[in-house]
Amino acid sequence: MNEQKKTYYIDVGTGEISRSATSSTWSYKIQATDKEIIELRDLFDRNYASEWKNFFRSHVPYVQYHYDRENDAYDNTIQQVYGILYKLGDEEAKNHIESMNILPKENE
Repeated sequence: MNEQKKTYYIDVGTGEISRSATSSTWSYKIQATDKEIIELRDLFDRNYASEWKNFFRSHVPYVQYHYDRENDAYDNTIQQVYGILYKLGDEEAKNHIESMNILPKENE
């Protein structure tokens, strides 16, 4: 059974997912099922947890960014977020994400 897609407005910076275009600022308009939104919310939650780990890790000055597992986890998750937004987004969202060059070439 196919789930019906609904319009959502996404702000990656805050991790906000809204059904209203006017309730808050947003960067991407997507069409998604409930299951896809749950997956996106899970990724935002994982990024939030990684941000806290990075905050605490930042007080350990001898660990460089490229050797830090928390940074790797954040980078991987944010790439997954943009992959979902690219897949579900409107033409404007797709064009913006392409211009960022954040996704591996096979996702485009």
